[in-house]
Amino acid sequence: MKYLYDILIIILPAGIVLYGMYLIVVSFLSKEREKMLVDLKTQNTQIILPVRLQAGERLCLLLERITPNNLVRRVNTSEVTAGALYGQLVHEVREEFSHNFSQQVYFSEETWEAVKMAVEDVITILNQSRQQVENDASGLDLAKHIFAISLDRKSDAIAFALRKVKSEIQLYF
Repeated sequence: MKYLYDILIIILPAGIVLYGMYLIVVSFLSKEREKMLVDLKTQNTQIILPVRLQAGERLCLLLERITPNNLVRRVNTSEVTAGALYGQLVHEVREEFSHNFSQQVYFSEETWEAVKMAVEDVITILNQSRQQVENDASGLDLAKHIFAISLDRKSDAIAFALRKVKSEIQLYF
């Protein structure tokens, strides 16, 4: 019995010390893991934030460039038929959109859907304007119809998409 008592006196404090060391090591490793995660998030933010800001700038530029007023002014309307101007405008909108298609990676589904709806809205305006003029009419006539339809619109999909993009960018600040 004395032998068992002596072993218990040695093993019990050693077990308590080992358990305490175990708790300290687990706590230390947990804190180190949290610190590494914070460092990784900081590094990701330093790398990804500028890319996201650049993507936001590109989407804003896309939306501004496909605004009907800016679009018609940018494409030469003098001495062009309505059919030729329509083709140029639709091509320009599709080129702009396809050039910025990869930017969807940096934005939420909701924001990207707003951008797509804005592009579709511009194409709709162009199609409606094209239907209202003769094929051999001047490009200036088509431009007038585009301006008139865009002014008559109650909802502005481009302005809505711009607000969505800007609000999502402001989340980072």
